[in-house]
Amino acid sequence: MELVKNIFFNTDKLVENNKVKISYTGQLFQDNSEEVFIHYGFGINWDNISEIKMDKTELGFQAEIDLVSDQTLNLCFKNENNIWDNNNGQNYIFPIEKQELALVLQDSEITLDAPRKLRKSYILSKKIRLAIYKIITYIPRIISGNYKRKVSEKQI
Repeated sequence: MELVKNIFFNTDKLVENNKVKISYTGQLFQDNSEEVFIHYGFGINWDNISEIKMDKTELGFQAEIDLVSDQTLNLCFKNENNIWDNNNGQNYIFPIEKQELALVLQDSEITLDAPRKLRKSYILSKKIRLAIYKIITYIPRIISGNYKRKVSEKQI
């Protein structure tokens, strides 16, 4: 997904408390820089500032970072010669979405009884299916009088 020119993420949206892989193909990559560092922080005040070296690939420079619980991810890039790509002084700023709690299981919802109930209901459904199969198969034979077992060739 491309959110801003030459910066790509491995996900559709940035969600707090998750890892995200960032790919950079901006000016520093186009100028054949040997090393590029990503300088990033969170929120309006650039909290939790970090800087890590990005891996150079044929597709650009890449790095993986952990997103914290904040409103924005702020980025800028620099190369080994201390030349910066900071979006013309505006920095690259991306919104971070809150994690949906409805999709996260609470500890109280996880019990060991659930697999047993599932297994019992599965076994019961198998027994019912087998009983219905036998009824469908053998009732017509009993009604028609054709219920004797086949005689094997050894008995003849």
